Amino acid sequence: MKLNQFAKEWILPFVIAVILALLIRKFLILPIEVPTLSMYPTIKKGDKIISTRIYNKDSIKRGDILVFISEELNNERLIKRVIGLPGDEVVITDKGEMFINGKKYDEPYVVFNENRPGNFKVPKDSYLFMGDNRADSFDARRWKSPYIPYKCIEGKAQFIIFPFNRFGKFVYGQKALKWKSILLTKLVLLK
Repeated sequence: MKLNQFAKEWILPFVIAVILALLIRKFLILPIEVPTLSMYPTIKKGDKIISTRIYNKDSIKRGDILVFISEELNNERLIKRVIGLPGDEVVITDKGEMFINGKKYDEPYVVFNENRPGNFKVPKDSYLFMGDNRADSFDARRWKSPYIPYKCIEGKAQFIIFPFNRFGKFVYGQKALKWKSILLTKLVLLK
C-alpha cells in the first residue's frame, strides 16, 4: 500500500513533468547558445537564447531574428536577422546602404557595417539572412546559395536567458554598446 501511494505522489508527477518538458522542448521552444559574434552587439558570443518554434510562414517578418539550419554549412544551426522575404529585391551599395524593393531600408541594429555590395532576388518560400555585425558575419553575402528555404527555419529568437545581467528582450544598435558601459558603471558604484 505504501509503494502504491509513493508511486501516485512522487513517481507519476515526475514522469508527467518529464513528458511535458520533452513536449515543450520538441514543439514550443528551442534553446540555443550563440557560437559567433555575427549578431554583435545585439547578441553576444556565448549568449543563451530562447526561441519559439515557427509553424506559420506569415509569422515571419523582416527584422526578425531567426534560428535556422544551413544546409550549405553541413546542417549547422545559425541565428541571423531576416532581411529579405520571398519575392523581395535587396540591393546593398558599395557604401553599405540597403535598399529593399527600391526603398532605402534603415538598419538601426547594424553598428559595424561593411561596404560589400550585393544584389539579391529572394525566391518563393525562401528568405535572405544577415548578421547584425556585417563586418564579421558569414551570411548570405558570402554563401554560395544565399537563400534559406522556409523548411530550414526552426524558430524565432525571443529573449536572452543568460548571462543574467542581460536577461530579457534584445537591445540593439548603439544602445547595446552602451549597455555594457552602463552595467560596468553600476557595478563600480555598488563596490
